Amino acid sequence: MPAYTPPLRDMQFVMHEVLKVTEELKVLPKHADVDAETINAVLEEGGKFAAEVTFPLNINGDEEGCVLDKSTHEVRTPKGFKEAYAKYVEGGWAALSCDPQYGGQGLPFVVNQCFYEMLNSANQAWTMYPGLSHGAYEALVAHGTDEQKKTYLPKLTSGEWTGTMCLTEPHCGTDLGLLRTKAEPQPDGTYKLTGNKIFISAGEHDMAGNIIHLVLGRLPDAPKGSKGISLFVVPKFNVKADGSLGSRNGIYCGGLEHKMGIHGNATAQIVLEGATGTLVGEPNKGLAAMFVMMNAARLGVGNQSLGLTEVAFQNALAYAKDRIQMRSLSGVKAKDKEADPIIFHPDVRKMLMTAKAYAEGGRALAIYCTLLLDKEHHHPDEKVRKDSGEIVALLTPIVKAFITDNGHISTNACMQVFGGHGFIKEWGMEQFVRDNRINMIYEGTNTVQSLDLLGRKVLGNNGATLKKFGKLVAKLVEEEGVNEKMSEFITPIAVLGEQLTKFTTEIGFKGFQNPDEVGAAAVDYLRVAGHFVFGYFFALMARVALAEIAAGSTDPFYQAKLQTARFYFAKLFPETATLMRTARTGSAPLMNTDAALA
Repeated sequence: MPAYTPPLRDMQFVMHEVLKVTEELKVLPKHADVDAETINAVLEEGGKFAAEVTFPLNINGDEEGCVLDKSTHEVRTPKGFKEAYAKYVEGGWAALSCDPQYGGQGLPFVVNQCFYEMLNSANQAWTMYPGLSHGAYEALVAHGTDEQKKTYLPKLTSGEWTGTMCLTEPHCGTDLGLLRTKAEPQPDGTYKLTGNKIFISAGEHDMAGNIIHLVLGRLPDAPKGSKGISLFVVPKFNVKADGSLGSRNGIYCGGLEHKMGIHGNATAQIVLEGATGTLVGEPNKGLAAMFVMMNAARLGVGNQSLGLTEVAFQNALAYAKDRIQMRSLSGVKAKDKEADPIIFHPDVRKMLMTAKAYAEGGRALAIYCTLLLDKEHHHPDEKVRKDSGEIVALLTPIVKAFITDNGHISTNACMQVFGGHGFIKEWGMEQFVRDNRINMIYEGTNTVQSLDLLGRKVLGNNGATLKKFGKLVAKLVEEEGVNEKMSEFITPIAVLGEQLTKFTTEIGFKGFQNPDEVGAAAVDYLRVAGHFVFGYFFALMARVALAEIAAGSTDPFYQAKLQTARFYFAKLFPETATLMRTARTGSAPLMNTDAALA
């Protein structure tokens, strides 16, 4: 059976020693009183909830899965899920970062980020039920009417109700311009929605009293394509004027998908038969409103793979220390045993360190992005709000795609550490691999994220936002460029920064002549950009560790951080050279393949 220990020390290191989050929060009137002790106390309790309440349900939830009663269209979640959710609501965890005017605790997003990392490590399938509610909450805060906010936000905040996003249809996934769900206006100002949605995570369950679906549909006179999409809020149960539940709405689960992983989450086929909904935002501008939820979900998906990378690493490390196989190539290490623990074999260490480095780099990036969200929403300076929003938009596809790709690499590597036992269900490792695999697909496949990064976020504004992030790197290089002890961390990112500028310009020029050049280079480009970002954070973390050691600290944590940073720059970061080389081969080797693909 696997085990899980919340990585509180590393979270505290990133927040308090590297990013100085409380100093950043002091400038925000809404969070000026939030101190490190409060953050640490909340996350310590959150870690206990994850490890003690949801983690024990993970394997059984995977084995049992969800069950649909086709006569009632009700879904029963795995044993213990409903009770764990009741404890989640009772503990106030749903309200952690929600606005106090809706009953929330008003804590920063950065606290919620760390809490959800631990929940994802413990049980990704369970965590998706409350996790999607946050996106629905944010979309309604940004675009809901006063009546919608009054009706739905207090219940989403408390966790009494959960939320979903209903986008995908059987004939269209990413290309939402093709969707067919119809929305007919009614005399009372509501709409009747008819259509079919698929792949709706947490689309039906027995854990909450109501499910609030955010549904994309088309008005009768809507223009074709994405410019004719509107957003509607469609509750499972209609809500009366006094806030109590009324009649069952015409939206129900027609079937459950049989999936590779996340079996404990109900991935529903949703049928709308004259379901009553109300318009969110303006007619035909629903995609912009839904993007609030979609962007939140993309950051959330990166967090899912971060959680799985961490828990897979912890279990692989423990196994490698205990499992004996062969003697070390450099001589006997365990004289009292018949063989040496496999942790003394170089390639086992490579696999372990790959997962450790990708977890720690991903954690730094994820925490940084949620700090940017706090600044975007609450900083008193308009320019800081604008800059924070632009940088988090740039980094969102990297969080989603780079961290989930790395999660795939890491969970597979950790399963490999177990050898044959990793392929056996009882150890839990193969579940981490299966659960992670969806993260590279949903909320926009990682190729779509790569196109978004290169085509829209970088080339779309001539690299202006990329230059803003580049200035942060340049500032660090300027500050530490003459520090000999930092050279092994600074030189690689300084060199890559120069290469990335040239690389971007080349792709942009070729793409202007042939758009397929952008499509051919995008996936490689995102990984290069991801390493550039990770490299920056590893350099920041190494700087803090070196300073603490120089000040006399004997805490082995700092030596471990330096060793991880050195491994990252020596063994993982150099992938950028190959990626840039393959990207520069262009689209011809891909598109001139008609005979090969006939």
